Amino acid sequence: MYFDDIRIGMSVETAPVVIGKEKMLEFARDYDNIPLHTDEEYAKSTPFGGLIAPGVMSFMSVWAKYLEVDFFGKELLAGKSTKIEWIKPVYPDDILTGTATVTNLTKRSDRNGIVEVSFDVFNQNGELILTNVTEAIVKCRTT
Repeated sequence: MYFDDIRIGMSVETAPVVIGKEKMLEFARDYDNIPLHTDEEYAKSTPFGGLIAPGVMSFMSVWAKYLEVDFFGKELLAGKSTKIEWIKPVYPDDILTGTATVTNLTKRSDRNGIVEVSFDVFNQNGELILTNVTEAIVKCRTT
């Protein structure tokens, strides 16, 4: 979808994704190897009461489902920035879904513009677990 065709308020829903325990542990060992994510006995002693998923894994799991929607198609040139805020922990076997909404448009030139997409991610209980704001550079329709 070209920048010129995108409107503020456009949104897409993502398919659900399950945060499997083994995949969570593997990700944590590779990328966020702290006891809160990898040591069940330690995690039980924390305010969370058990293992929680690394925040980046929680986001990327839903982000992968968003990419399957292919919102911008071949007109996507690149990502520009992203900001994630974690609100609630994600536990093994939680089911996450997201809603991505266009919240700002900035035309940079005749060739491209910046599309700001705000992403709300929820668990199976409908609780907001994280928010994300990503800016993407998208092609303009050539005249």
